Amino acid sequence: MEQPPLAAVDPYPLTNPQSPPGHPGNLTPAQSEKLKLVREKLLSLGYTKRLDDATLLRFLRARKFNIHQMLEMFTNCEKWRTEFGVDDLVKNFKYEEKEAVFQYYPQFYHKTDKEGRPVYIEQLGKIDLKKMYQITTQERMLQNLVYEYEVLAEERFPACSRMSGGLIETSCTIMDLKGVGLTSIHSVYSYVKQASRISQDYYPERMGKLYLVNAPWGFSSAFNLIKGFLDEDTVKKIHVLGSSYQKHLLAQIPAENLPLRFGGKCDCPGGCEFSDAGPWHDPQWMNKKVTATVESEK
Repeated sequence: MEQPPLAAVDPYPLTNPQSPPGHPGNLTPAQSEKLKLVREKLLSLGYTKRLDDATLLRFLRARKFNIHQMLEMFTNCEKWRTEFGVDDLVKNFKYEEKEAVFQYYPQFYHKTDKEGRPVYIEQLGKIDLKKMYQITTQERMLQNLVYEYEVLAEERFPACSRMSGGLIETSCTIMDLKGVGLTSIHSVYSYVKQASRISQDYYPERMGKLYLVNAPWGFSSAFNLIKGFLDEDTVKKIHVLGSSYQKHLLAQIPAENLPLRFGGKCDCPGGCEFSDAGPWHDPQWMNKKVTATVESEK
């Protein structure tokens, strides 16, 4: 089988001058060798997609550079992508009920943090699964979740990378727990658990920072128990905050990029939650394919 040139598998081969260990541009000789070995092994098995350095290193980091475990995780992911129909989903999925669902589960991207990462916001306290399932289905919600992950990888991260001048491959997430009470906590956390499985198993190493704000009483204690089961690097990325969270968010996100409701200064016309503002809509930073589409529609 003819192997594709390695340069062709890297869609935007940018490295970050301050990359953490194990990331593109900051590999030990042993890590570089393992990266080479897993790519050669995957090519020999017939895999030709998603073999760029950034993707393979995400899976390697997720498995602590254990080659056997990484290959198992990657091949399981490729199997899932085929069974779930991810490629067809990206081309054809239309979430017509998105605005209606938003009333009961607000989730949106809005500009970038100080490190150039896209900011993603969820308001978990407003989730009403009963009403949501009158509008949509769990299957379509998961399809939309996967679709958004793909758009994140294909459009949002590349645009943020171009704007920052270095590789951006993680998000800064704000999860607002205001309104999450005892009556809704089970259904909310149950849904989040299902969505998290897709994130952890098939889109690893995408979380840069996670801020859980307006955490209800007792949540911090419960999280302290959970921390023992989480990877140390993951725990460092998670910040559980009460109602006095604004200074923590502003330390990470420029005030002009943070919506007013979270202590920032941004007040997009029509609402920040509906603007989808960010470099992924700026022709200067959008990828050529998207830019060409926009220009053709003018």
